[in-house]
Amino acid sequence: MSEMPGSLLAQVIRRKADEMKKLCEGLDEQTASRAPQGRWSPKQIISHISGQDGIGYMPAVRLILEKDTPLLEIIAEDPFFTDRRSRLTMKELLAEFGKEYDQLSSYVVQLTDDQLSRNAHIPLFKDTELGEYPTLAAFISALAEWHVGFHITHMKEILQASE
Repeated sequence: MSEMPGSLLAQVIRRKADEMKKLCEGLDEQTASRAPQGRWSPKQIISHISGQDGIGYMPAVRLILEKDTPLLEIIAEDPFFTDRRSRLTMKELLAEFGKEYDQLSSYVVQLTDDQLSRNAHIPLFKDTELGEYPTLAAFISALAEWHVGFHITHMKEILQASE
């Protein structure tokens, strides 16, 4: 993944978030809550890509900016589907997801190249192309482009299985 300036990262964030929201438009609650055997429901997917309930991704971004090479212990494969989120409608979950990514894109657009080149220590990424010490730009790009993109494909598979 190549390094991008904040303005391009913000565009990627918005584009991927819009793509996911469009994919989920009009989902009824029954479909949104149904999970094929061994898979997540659409609501769980949206919960997952929204980050930890009540926390999201902004604290991690700010930590990278405030500390030298902070350790980020990312929890993989956790849908973060809390009791509170389980009571939300799909429309409400999508609104939270949209707010999280709008906030992220608005914040990222104002970051300088120096800020975007700060590193984090993310052991989970050790065996990926990002490596264990990605830049903030690479982390954000992976979050929006790869992670949300992966779950767009995931969502399409789940919705096809629900038909």
